[in-house]
Amino acid sequence: MTKTQAEKTETARIETAQTEEAAQAEPAEETPALKPGRGRRRAEDVRRATLTSAAELLLAEGIRNVTFEKVAARAGVSKMTLYKWWPSPGSLAFEAYFHGSEQTLAFPDTGDVQADLAVQLHAFVDLLDRHGGAIAQIIGAAQSDPELAAALSEQYVRPRRQLAVQRLATARAAGQIREDADLETVVDQLWGACYHRLLMPAEPLDAGFAERLLTNLFHGIAPDPR
Repeated sequence: MTKTQAEKTETARIETAQTEEAAQAEPAEETPALKPGRGRRRAEDVRRATLTSAAELLLAEGIRNVTFEKVAARAGVSKMTLYKWWPSPGSLAFEAYFHGSEQTLAFPDTGDVQADLAVQLHAFVDLLDRHGGAIAQIIGAAQSDPELAAALSEQYVRPRRQLAVQRLATARAAGQIREDADLETVVDQLWGACYHRLLMPAEPLDAGFAERLLTNLFHGIAPDPR
């Protein structure tokens, strides 16, 4: 018996939830601030402590309070090291935040593009619901911070678009999407709409909105020919 689209989507969601539950069952150890002392510390430990502290500051106090001085003091690292590794506090805040969200935004490929888009889009909307304020601040700060704008584009926006386009291209090759579909525009129709509701809040950004985006995409808005 062939599964309906709703059943396929629900199955994909359950599998994703089970994966997240398993990950939560063994939480990663928190990275404490490094204690000052003699001897060279591993660069990876310094970076990990720095990113953890920057993310905590971003979520607690906002991007304007993510400074090299505050992060260095909180992480127990040298301020000069931060100046060497990041061109601006904004670029540090960006890397700290999106480094932790990479797995949350992983793109599934179960062979059913509509179900996979539903899972990914729901995960994205949930992320915006929980941390939309921080994301909006990063996007806003990028308008006047060239280093942050470059990091946002090169390390997040373009790679994320590429992952989505690749998944859509696979679906097109499998005959699940029209051959003449503009995949870059599809990305804008789905994820761009979510960013629009985040930055221009007039209507709710929730799971129902994500479902309606997918329905409009796959079924269109023109009336059925009679």
